[in-house]
Amino acid sequence: MKNNPTTDAPDRYTEEAKRRWGGTEAWKEYESKTARTSPEEREDALKGLTDIFTRIGELKDRSPRDPEVRAQIAGLQEYITRHFYNCTDEIFSGLGKMYSADWRFKENIDKAGGPGTAEFVSEAIEVYYQEKNG
Repeated sequence: MKNNPTTDAPDRYTEEAKRRWGGTEAWKEYESKTARTSPEEREDALKGLTDIFTRIGELKDRSPRDPEVRAQIAGLQEYITRHFYNCTDEIFSGLGKMYSADWRFKENIDKAGGPGTAEFVSEAIEVYYQEKNG
């Protein structure tokens, strides 16, 4: 069975996240969605997220403005909203920055999509955000 970096330890950073964002609407929505899903559904959602990073990693030799890259980035934002919390453009931009700045995110995303994927996703999210919001 293939090692899945995103689902290997899904609760490892929950307490840290709760300390940082516990008072936000996004966190409340995340907790509400999590409470209504089974452990298997949560694992499937995390696996789906890993799959998206794998697909984006396959595109990292392209420009972040490439239509297929943009479609994957838009799909990532929609996926987060559907499975975890309302991922507004501002939250998504912040996530993009975290993906390359926090070694834990970077390590897991690069495991899914290959070296450099986290940096590419970060850049592609920023380009997507700027083009969408001016």
